[in-house]
Amino acid sequence: MAKATKTTAKRVDTEPKSKKPRSPKYVYDFEQGNRNMKDLLGGKGANLGEMTNLGLPVPPGFTITTEACNEYLRQGGLPEGVMDEVTRHMKALEKKMGRRFGDARNPLLVSVRSGAKFSMPGMMDTVLNLGLNDTTVAGLAEHYGDERFAADAYRRFVQMFGKIVMGVAGERFEHEIDKVKKARGVSSDTELGVEDLTGLVTRFKEIATAEAGVAFPDDPMTQLEMAIRAVFESWNGERARIYRRKNKIPDDLGTAVNVVAMVFGNAGENSGTGVAFTRDASTGDKKYLAEYLTQAQGEDVVSGARTPLSLDELKRSDPASYKELVKVMQTLEHHYRDMCDIEFTVEQGKLWMLQTRIGKRTAASAVKIAVDLVKERQISKEEAVLRVDPAALDQLLHPQWDPEAEIHVVATGLNASPGAAAGKAVFDAKTAQEWAAAGDRVILVRPMTEPDDVGGMYASQGILTSRGGKTSHAAVVARGAGKPCVCGAESLHIDLTKRRFTVGDTTVKEGDVIAIDGSTGRVAVGDVPLVQPRLSGDLEKVLKWADAIRRLKVRTNADTPEDSAKARAFGAEGIGLARTEHMFLGDRLPVVQRMILARTPEEEQAALTELLGLQRGDFAGIFEAMSGLPVTIRLLDPPLHEFLPSSKELELAIKQLEFDLKSVPGDERARLEKELAEKVDLLGTVERLEESNPMLGMRGVRLGVARPGLYAMQVRAIMEAACDVKEKGGRPVVEIMIPLVAVREELEMMRAEAEGVIADVLKERRKKIDVLIGTMIELPRAALVAGEIAEAAQFFSFGTNDLTQTTYGFSRDDVEGKFLSKYLELGLLKANPFETLDQYGVGRLIRIAVAEGRAARPGLKVGICGEHGGDPASVEFCHAAGLDYVSCSPFRVPVARLAAAHAALKESGVGGSETR
Repeated sequence: MAKATKTTAKRVDTEPKSKKPRSPKYVYDFEQGNRNMKDLLGGKGANLGEMTNLGLPVPPGFTITTEACNEYLRQGGLPEGVMDEVTRHMKALEKKMGRRFGDARNPLLVSVRSGAKFSMPGMMDTVLNLGLNDTTVAGLAEHYGDERFAADAYRRFVQMFGKIVMGVAGERFEHEIDKVKKARGVSSDTELGVEDLTGLVTRFKEIATAEAGVAFPDDPMTQLEMAIRAVFESWNGERARIYRRKNKIPDDLGTAVNVVAMVFGNAGENSGTGVAFTRDASTGDKKYLAEYLTQAQGEDVVSGARTPLSLDELKRSDPASYKELVKVMQTLEHHYRDMCDIEFTVEQGKLWMLQTRIGKRTAASAVKIAVDLVKERQISKEEAVLRVDPAALDQLLHPQWDPEAEIHVVATGLNASPGAAAGKAVFDAKTAQEWAAAGDRVILVRPMTEPDDVGGMYASQGILTSRGGKTSHAAVVARGAGKPCVCGAESLHIDLTKRRFTVGDTTVKEGDVIAIDGSTGRVAVGDVPLVQPRLSGDLEKVLKWADAIRRLKVRTNADTPEDSAKARAFGAEGIGLARTEHMFLGDRLPVVQRMILARTPEEEQAALTELLGLQRGDFAGIFEAMSGLPVTIRLLDPPLHEFLPSSKELELAIKQLEFDLKSVPGDERARLEKELAEKVDLLGTVERLEESNPMLGMRGVRLGVARPGLYAMQVRAIMEAACDVKEKGGRPVVEIMIPLVAVREELEMMRAEAEGVIADVLKERRKKIDVLIGTMIELPRAALVAGEIAEAAQFFSFGTNDLTQTTYGFSRDDVEGKFLSKYLELGLLKANPFETLDQYGVGRLIRIAVAEGRAARPGLKVGICGEHGGDPASVEFCHAAGLDYVSCSPFRVPVARLAAAHAALKESGVGGSETR
């Protein structure tokens, strides 16, 4: 009888099986990369992959991703599995090269190089010749048949590894080399023999071990892991962080690590290394710019230890490699459609490409290359516009220090207004004007400037202050006038009484020549020759292409006919801000003071009438310069006490007069007593007008409300000037702006007063001129109730300097010198909000005001007139927020024109150059 068989039905799973999470891929061979993978592989790794896939001679290698770097920095160690991947890729690299890592007879050596998404030349670390130890160095010598070459490679490796990976000061190693050279009576490293180099290796290891507290590693894989860690950590090195901050590169990108099979430019007389640009990076000319060294590694070229030769040396010594290099450069430029920067090595007659990237260039070069590439039909006009960095145009619009000059820099402040100047140091505005009138070049030096310094500022070649920031009075006036300015040079101790300043051991007296560079913030003692700007026809082409692309209009901030004409020549499409307070200074100040100090309505009216005539002439000149284009004139904004001496100044003068009266003869006494009485009276007025927080006190529209007749006088002067210009055939386009409005009722009151004056003047002169009356939005409340304010305003102009101050609760003159740099260093702020508009806070207020203002008044014209109007990132925001125009200082008009085109192109998805 057969045995029964038990059967069991199989269970059917109705739920999907959970899969084990796939480990991230951290390592890519060059063949797996391309130029579109810069986020993951960094610029260097992506471009090595691109060149490999183009079939160019690239040493084999692989890239460890930026994701691995960020994970390393996040968790404080290498991510799990990274070194396993590295080991697998090293095995593949050994097969490609026919050598083994750590082999005693035929060792594979590698370089370990950093490579972030954006080029950061010299900011992070590289280790060459990794894999050498006391055993493999003999194999290297045997393979190349050159014991000295191997010993020198070993010396270089231990020196670089000790410095970069083990943190030993580089001077320790250089000092040992100098000792050996001195003992041998030679001047160059290349004159040291095998015994010298071997001795240096031993000594370097001793130094590294003593300094680092750990033995110098001999195992090649240990060396590799330590080097990878060091490169990742160099992302947060001080020089890298400073570079990123200056170049506005995000901190969270991380760097990749490239492990590349070593090729040697120091492997014999038929070897060498070099750097080349496919076009001249300084001028943009279509000619190769290159440097080459025989018997050298890459560090020898960039360190300046040896004087490099031109590419003609390679052409002479190795025509075949030269011909191949030229072909490669042509291939790369055609492929990338841009000027390329390359690094190459020739090892025993074989050319190898070590790196390529879009080459850094001057502003002049960028313009010429962009225009030439359009002519060559490699790029479109839109791409050409994107190839020119708007911020770099400052180089083309202002004089710069001659880069070849010897310069004795004694201090550094804030680069408040671009350009460079040199002249005799003077310490007050009156002296500046007098010396300038006599033909001297002068630099006005002040702790900080005030409104009554303007005459001296205009007369000077440049302005230097020890206090204040980039939005201080000195900075704003200097930018408007196109004058170089360095602010906040706090190491300067300025003694106005002795008319001198000291910095360290240096004393500069009045009349001594100094130089300032407003583009970098440097201050130098002695004359420095300048390189004058050259506005090329190519720049005009690029700007015209930009004008055809942009939607955003560009106006200027200008207070004089001269500045207006200058701005119009630079392409300004009107004036977005004419500050009437600047017209109250200089020789007009006594009239303004009489108006402020008037005791009776008759005295006040007499002063206002006198000011009316002066202002009429000012406005007429501006309307003539801007005929046919809109001119927005802001009525008086600053508090009246700014036009009077300070209370401290008056108190000192009173004390001096009281002292003088004790010993003065009788005939002089009456005069001094009268002067003393006037000073005491003036002090009383000043103390009455002075405020604890003048920025939020009696200024702007509040002046018009509290001082009836003041704004009416200005409006009459504006309209009479417009009528005068129209009678001469001009076409004045008038916009009157009432500042610092917080509530609709203020604006309604001042608008009614202005409209009454306008109607009177037009009736008297029998003219018809359309006039817009609008307001500055510079208070958070005004932005939040913009719908109400728009019922009374025909246009809005955002005063972003004050809007930033009132939104943040920052006093711009204080925070830049006190704590703003610390906030930037700690990452509490991503950018200085007075330089680049805060899009999330201030920007949100702007967006609310635009939306609510236009909902209440469809078609409402909206612009900005703060200094942000010339900042490229801020211009991009203004385009996105739907503003009609930006307004900036005359010399920044071309910058804004180009930035507005960039914004339009980016919005439409048109791309530019591939790397920074």
